[in-house]
Amino acid sequence: MAKAKTSITTENRSGSAADAAAKEKRTEMPFSDLHPFEGHPFKVLDDELMEQTVESIKQIGVVSPLIVRPDPEGGFEILSGHRRLHAAQLAGLETVPVIVKEMDDDAAIIFMVDSNLQRENILPSERAFSYKMKLEAMKHQGQRKDLTSEQFAPKLSTEIIGEAVGMSKDTVKRYIRLTNLIPEILDMVDEKKIAFNPAVELSYLKPSEQKEFLEAMDYAQASPSLSQAQRLKKLSQEGGCTLDAMCEVMNEIKKDELDHVTIKNEVLRKYFPKSYTPKQMQDTIIRLLEKWQRSKQRDMER
Repeated sequence: MAKAKTSITTENRSGSAADAAAKEKRTEMPFSDLHPFEGHPFKVLDDELMEQTVESIKQIGVVSPLIVRPDPEGGFEILSGHRRLHAAQLAGLETVPVIVKEMDDDAAIIFMVDSNLQRENILPSERAFSYKMKLEAMKHQGQRKDLTSEQFAPKLSTEIIGEAVGMSKDTVKRYIRLTNLIPEILDMVDEKKIAFNPAVELSYLKPSEQKEFLEAMDYAQASPSLSQAQRLKKLSQEGGCTLDAMCEVMNEIKKDELDHVTIKNEVLRKYFPKSYTPKQMQDTIIRLLEKWQRSKQRDMER
């Protein structure tokens, strides 16, 4: 991710605590003065939640102000509130409430990540890049000699990041591994077409191997299991991760596919009314099977 621009500092200004507090008062700002945080890893999607936010803003306005910092090249950089800004634009507003904070690059990155991770729905790719950005910022702070960095220096590790979000340091590291995936595969992780654990193993493949893996996945018309992804990782480490080898691995029948029967929806639909839900179809099938089983038992008893 690209590094954020250096903010305007006020260390040499003489001012009281009241002056600093005044700078953080809520104020209205036009959209033209605002631009996204450089390298911002969080996606702004026009989904159902965005529609709800737009409707809420139309009714009561933007309740929580955006947090921004001055940009020496002009305007203000958004640290928190990218989704609110987009929703406000869709709602037809011309200004949004903001609070201006003075922060250097590292403090701004940490604030930006921590603020956005408070959302309920975070995509794997968002976690991956945000954890990586925060870790690099914390490491950079640890190399400095100011008071702020001393607060973080004793805790420069993925364990601290994990504590803030309720996960282990190893899980944080595994998320960061996802940043090694090519965009096409990482999108599939976000879309739940590839599970998290197999994706971590695939991140050890070279970019060229990952591109060929997409062909192998398309050839097999299947997503990789954890064991398959682990075998592909081993093939890569041994220098034998060719397209043919990946197709062979991906074309194997997974164990879980041997343990259940799958009937495609389009096959079942022709036997049921259009109004039937999947649950209603399942219940009907079970009742018919039970009836068929009882009939067989009666025939055997005759």
